Amino acid sequence: MSSRERILGRVRRALADVPGDEAPVARDYLREHGQRSAARTVDLLAENLADYRALVHRCAQGELPELIAGLLSAHGSTSVVVPHGLPKEWSRAVDADLVQDRAASTARELDRVDSVVTGCAVAVAETGTIVLDGSPDQGRRRITLVPDHHICVVRVPDQVVASVPLALERLDPARPLTWISGPSATSDIELDRVEGVHGPRTLEVVLVEG
Repeated sequence: MSSRERILGRVRRALADVPGDEAPVARDYLREHGQRSAARTVDLLAENLADYRALVHRCAQGELPELIAGLLSAHGSTSVVVPHGLPKEWSRAVDADLVQDRAASTARELDRVDSVVTGCAVAVAETGTIVLDGSPDQGRRRITLVPDHHICVVRVPDQVVASVPLALERLDPARPLTWISGPSATSDIELDRVEGVHGPRTLEVVLVEG
């Protein structure tokens, strides 16, 4: 018997006397804090992303390819990993080697890639969080955790919600969800901040309209 089977067996035994018609959990908490227009919700997202030290850019749909190319050039990126479902027009101006997201890619191979460009599933304004769910325009989780530079495109206002409860309504819990609030960072007991430990050292979020 595996460890997994032993743990699940203990859970089943612990729940054996729990009635199947147990009352549902009350969810009468606030859905969001205050009322905002869609534009103000996007502004709040930008403010909170910046507060977490993400670099925030805003552009129109037609300006996106040139902006992505400029950000990669400014970062000195010569190789960029892209998920297979990333819109082709997003990367058409990129002057770098495009590396496709592959199941066979190892962490060592991805560590040699300079940047990654993805879309997102949803963005949460009140917490400055972007959520990835492994959809075709986001790819496997590993491609957003190993490269040191992540450019994430958020379509506004469609992909922006005010709060975590509203975000959860849009997400499938069976998918591999990655919640990102700013660049990867940690602090030791002396509060010395180190970035890039658990993911990208630099997170750039592009809020694209239209």
